[in-house]
Amino acid sequence: MAKKGYLILEDKSIYEGVSFGWEVDINGEVVFNTGMVGYPEGFTDPSYQGQILVTTYPLIGNYGVPGHTIYQGLIERFESDHIQIRGLIVSSYIDSNSHWESKETLAQWLVREKIPALSGIDTRSLTKNLREKGTVSGIITFENPQHMSSLVFEDVNTHNLVAQVSPSEITHFGSGKLKVVLFDCGVKFSIIKHLIKVGCTVIRVPWNYPLFDDSQLKFDAIVISNGPGNPKMADKTILATQKAISKRVPILGICLGNQIMALAAGANTYKLKYGHRGQNQPVKDLHSGRCMITTQNHGFAVDTKSLPLGWAPWFENLNDGTNEGIRHTKLPFLSAQFHPEATPGPTDAVWIFEKFVEVVKNWSKQ
Repeated sequence: MAKKGYLILEDKSIYEGVSFGWEVDINGEVVFNTGMVGYPEGFTDPSYQGQILVTTYPLIGNYGVPGHTIYQGLIERFESDHIQIRGLIVSSYIDSNSHWESKETLAQWLVREKIPALSGIDTRSLTKNLREKGTVSGIITFENPQHMSSLVFEDVNTHNLVAQVSPSEITHFGSGKLKVVLFDCGVKFSIIKHLIKVGCTVIRVPWNYPLFDDSQLKFDAIVISNGPGNPKMADKTILATQKAISKRVPILGICLGNQIMALAAGANTYKLKYGHRGQNQPVKDLHSGRCMITTQNHGFAVDTKSLPLGWAPWFENLNDGTNEGIRHTKLPFLSAQFHPEATPGPTDAVWIFEKFVEVVKNWSKQ
């Protein structure tokens, strides 16, 4: 018989479910994702570090988990080499392994990677709670929650989560003519794959790498990746980005990279009430008027009113009007708050990688 488990929120709300993962008590920030598919890619996205994920789609697990195959030195079907979420909350877990690519069930994967998970929870009610009150800290526990006063809730955004997911070594990918330094703040593998696809050699460096102290490293441009937590914690990446801006090195920021670019430029960021997580976020290109459906995973946003002279919003979220990207009006700096590489989700915005390569090449001719 499955063991009972409980999700307890900071506001003392209690949600009872049954376990289908590793049975260990954990703390985390409770967030929700509105995507219908893509849990192998989503659960391995480093931007989820420190978070307990609630899936609003009611049936999870119905196509199992694919096996590991390697392409260009990276695992396919996954966005990192392990599960990044701290815990999982679903309405109905489907213990299926019938998809032709599946090698194990979701429960087997969660247990193997020691991730707690609960099913049988009213995720609709839970998500409404999070939307109305905002994202809160929570605890998954397998003990009777009668002694709630002794529970200690952790604010993960007070920690440097980027440092927890960033590598410690430099790694090279691809063999394209354009050499791009990628600040890995928690990069999704698909970002590297798309950069390779558009003709880049990717030099992946840690979040705190002293790039401009390395006279031996030659590069044409910089990409700042996605990643978890409060962007202001990534102080070393912000400093490197400030230097790159002063040296007019072309830069592309993605997700957290958008926020880091804004902070380096002198703008400000703030925490959203409950963030954007899913594959159905409508975004408008303020330059062309074009609209796209995008994949997103972030809890902070750029304050466009704080952008200094020469900088402008590039994209805007059509649901709530928040910033979805910035660009410099004359210099080769651009960024997107959403994920142009998708994975999972629609590929409406994949053209941004080609746009970046075009900007870099045109800048090199000046």
